[in-house]
Amino acid sequence: MESIAVNWEALDSLVTDFAKSENLIEDAQSPLSSPSTTTFASRLLIRQIRRLLESGDIDSAINLLGVHAPSVLDDHRLLFRLQKQKFIELLRKGTEEDRDSAIHCVRTALAPCALDAYPEAYEEFKHVLLAFIYDKDDQNSPVADEWSERRRFDIAGLLSSVLRAHLQAYDPIFSMTLRYLISIHKGFCLRQGVLSPIADLTERLLLEERDPPAVPQESLYEAPPFNEVDIQALAHAVEITRQGAIDSLRFAKGDLYQAFQNELCRMRLDVSKLDELVHEYCVYRGIVDTGLTYSGNHSVESEHKSSEPLKLYRKPLPYPCDTINPNEDCSTSGTVQPETIEVVQRNRSHGTGSRNKRKRWRGRHEKIEYSSEILNGSRKREPSATALNGNTNLTSEDLSMVETETDRKDKFEIVLGMKELASQGMAAEVVEEMNALDPNFFAENPILLFQLKQVEFFKLVSLGDDSGALRVASSHLGHLAASNPALLKPLKETLLSLLRPKEEAIHQNLPLQALATSLQVAVGRRLGIEEPQLMKIMRATLHTHNEWFKLQMGKDHFEGLLRINSLREVGIPVLGDLACNSTGDACAQGSSQISSSTTQLQEDGSSPTPTSSTDLGCDENAILKVMVSSAYLHFLS
Repeated sequence: MESIAVNWEALDSLVTDFAKSENLIEDAQSPLSSPSTTTFASRLLIRQIRRLLESGDIDSAINLLGVHAPSVLDDHRLLFRLQKQKFIELLRKGTEEDRDSAIHCVRTALAPCALDAYPEAYEEFKHVLLAFIYDKDDQNSPVADEWSERRRFDIAGLLSSVLRAHLQAYDPIFSMTLRYLISIHKGFCLRQGVLSPIADLTERLLLEERDPPAVPQESLYEAPPFNEVDIQALAHAVEITRQGAIDSLRFAKGDLYQAFQNELCRMRLDVSKLDELVHEYCVYRGIVDTGLTYSGNHSVESEHKSSEPLKLYRKPLPYPCDTINPNEDCSTSGTVQPETIEVVQRNRSHGTGSRNKRKRWRGRHEKIEYSSEILNGSRKREPSATALNGNTNLTSEDLSMVETETDRKDKFEIVLGMKELASQGMAAEVVEEMNALDPNFFAENPILLFQLKQVEFFKLVSLGDDSGALRVASSHLGHLAASNPALLKPLKETLLSLLRPKEEAIHQNLPLQALATSLQVAVGRRLGIEEPQLMKIMRATLHTHNEWFKLQMGKDHFEGLLRINSLREVGIPVLGDLACNSTGDACAQGSSQISSSTTQLQEDGSSPTPTSSTDLGCDENAILKVMVSSAYLHFLS
């Protein structure tokens, strides 16, 4: 399946908001009375009530509802179902005392509630009384369904649906977006007969079962007819029947987006798996501190087993040296040089400012099991905190794990340091340190080298150093374009920046974050750090989302609400699809490429001819430089 360019910075924002709203990371800047904290408390209340109902503790759940959401109990339909389940749970305990309590519950609560709950309630009341004479283990009894523990989960799900809408305690946007994209991905793969590359992840993350829908009040059954477009949009978006969409709109009092959120939150996610994916992504992107217990599932060994192992010493660079001064000696004759280790250590300190901004992962403290059918995955044994601090004797296995985790942390710091340099536009420093770390890296990733040299070129142009920029173009960009015809067009566009006014800070308009992500993925893979599974999920699901709505020949009504439009990379790629394909994964993983100019190009790839040098704000000397450079490039090609 094809990949799609993803705006990882937009995903960073969504994931960070999710982690904050779920209290997974420490955030001292968030006041205790903020709306997100209030919403989190409401979601926590819903989870507590759900857990109580699933365990059969109906009284405690009713008490919590009475304190925090008493109006929910005014709906006698819900109250009747709660009292009926309470009656069953009392009988399930089996003691004489509990049996007497069940009889008292029937007389004082269940029977009165059955009279005005709904028309069928009295018949259900008479039916459930058969539980007095049929054993809970009798699978052939007429009340076997009433005895089933599945009823607990049904009523827990129903109350959760009602409380989410009542308390406006919807799940974070990222959680809903993930549900929606995975749901579309599964449906697309099924209907088109496509094998999903992330099936193992989506099956574990998004569960098949859904919470029961919240039923609208009887007074809403006579609501005015809804717009058929809204009905169809909702029904297709969350895969429910037309009548189900109408009922959902009635419950939401005609609010399409609220009905959509209600339906999305009915989809069940494995929360522990989601937290694992978010943690892995946050560590990889430098949002949270790496720590010593990174729980990624991937081996630290490089996927490219045929590649040479990294060696921390300099070799002759595959391309001309980085120096701007042509008289400066570029020799890197090939023995081990002491400063190499210092260079590698220095790149770890480049991200110090960024590292100080990283949050500390605290995890989910409340342990909530949504269903007895959701199994926790087995976790690998990790050394205890006391063992890592030296308070106990370390076993050989613990020592090995400490060494592995420490090595992994060092690699993460190197990768994040490189990403930080690139995001700040420090292209020359990135090239220098990557050549020190792995002299063969840019030989295997020439597109990344071209992009970094583009950034260096633009910075020199913006500083008015046209001569220095042309030296970078001739010594680096020209050589790279000569060996890769796909780079000739972006090189010509790059040179056009010499015609633009010098006061324009060209490098400020570059998508440096996209380049930084491309570099991060490529360097990480070279060091044996696989990209997070969440990146794979987003890339695949956004692709199928695009393809699905192409087939529908329509626009997604809800992509703005779920920020899907911001997750798509909208930058203008200079290199185009051909250049991306030539770099393999490193380019495909990184979103858009460096855009050298906002000037529109003609269809044949040539640059539009300006009517005069005055209109473009440049002098004749700059035009001559471009002409000379173009002649040089023509000679190379």
